Amino acid sequence: MSHRSIDPDGLAKPFGPFTQVTVARPGTIVHVAGQVALDADGNIVGEGDIVAQTRKVMENMKIALAAAGADFSHVVKITNYVTDADEYAKIAPIREEYLKAPYPASTLIVAKRLIFPELLVEIEAVAIIPDE
Repeated sequence: MSHRSIDPDGLAKPFGPFTQVTVARPGTIVHVAGQVALDADGNIVGEGDIVAQTRKVMENMKIALAAAGADFSHVVKITNYVTDADEYAKIAPIREEYLKAPYPASTLIVAKRLIFPELLVEIEAVAIIPDE
């Protein structure tokens, strides 16, 4: 199997040894690194507001997927990290704006803290683009 890495314009540049998107073959399997509420310059968006942060996360995810030739219809698995499980009810409606049936498998993990203490949510995804 081969893979390639993509760090698309519009997303903050990685600040460690990782890439924003990995595309693997055979087939086309797309792994999107955990997206957080950072703008392209690395500034936090929606500090203290999990709804605003989730919207930015999903917009970042949209950019990452597009860079690999995918979109939300290709997502088969997402993992949600939140710092407060009680806040999940607030992010579910935002996710529904982007994810349509058939829905991907989903996991929720409560994290004590994300990479920056101001961040409240992080979401990663796996997508599969069928061979044509």
